[in-house]
Amino acid sequence: MPVIESNYKPPFWAKKSFVSTVFSGLARQVKGLEQTRERMELPDGDFLDLDWSHSDQSTDKVVILLHGLEGHAQRPYITGTAKLFNENGIDAVGVNFRGCSGEPNRLFKSYHSGATEDLDTVVNHLIVKYDYNEIYIKGISLGANMALKYVGEDRDLPEQIKAVIAISTPADLKGSCDELLSFKNKHYAIRFLDHLKSKLKPKLIQFPESITVKEFNSIKSLIDFDHIYTAKAHGFKDAYDYYDKASCRQFLSNVKIPSLIINSLNDSFLSAGCYPVKEAKQNDNLYLEMPKYGGHVGFIDKDNVYYNERRALEFVLG
Repeated sequence: MPVIESNYKPPFWAKKSFVSTVFSGLARQVKGLEQTRERMELPDGDFLDLDWSHSDQSTDKVVILLHGLEGHAQRPYITGTAKLFNENGIDAVGVNFRGCSGEPNRLFKSYHSGATEDLDTVVNHLIVKYDYNEIYIKGISLGANMALKYVGEDRDLPEQIKAVIAISTPADLKGSCDELLSFKNKHYAIRFLDHLKSKLKPKLIQFPESITVKEFNSIKSLIDFDHIYTAKAHGFKDAYDYYDKASCRQFLSNVKIPSLIINSLNDSFLSAGCYPVKEAKQNDNLYLEMPKYGGHVGFIDKDNVYYNERRALEFVLG
């Protein structure tokens, strides 16, 4: 489809990327949502924790919510969507990626931008155990890349999957990493790296044969982390091989269900390669919206319901 013209207009104080990004990540609160946790065992002996919230009415519809790098299913960008969808007759399940639910995962590997095998397991779990007939997937940042890669890969998608919404999508992982490592994003990169290293540190004791103290101490940047841990733990040659194989942009031409991408033009995390204009114009199932404002997952709007959340609901309801 052609690129969609966006009508998002933020409050005057939220036009700057830094303000909208930081406020949304650190200050926003979503109240009035009750979540219950389900532990789902994985075929390789690990587990995922799923945080459920339900509509007051009986429904056969559910939205799967995928968080970003070092996020979790209690982040406002997850709970805000869950609450809105619940209020409109759709159940929600927030997926905590491996090691992101407050408890270390069991294996040396954890999660990454292209780990669609875990998403596939969640989808099948919802179909087999709960018999949902309509499944929507909404991903944020890393989770957005994962969602689009999942529906664009060479697999037979279950007919129950009806739509995907991808927000602030790093469709070109190498380009996005380069942006994060630039001076303008130094404060974000330091924060991400601190979180990642603090979660990796216990694995030095748990898996001494897989990573050494010397290797751990050599991690000085996000790309170092991906060279030394992400690639090694998940079967890639190095960080660049990981970025190349896990980036969703290469899979977009094969997307066969309605999929909406909302990437703001002032998102400091995204490179030019993260705006798949050509792919959207050539695929009738792909909708690309590029608001002027919004930062990274910072689409602040009225009544504490974010623009991307309203658009996601509009998209799935048709």
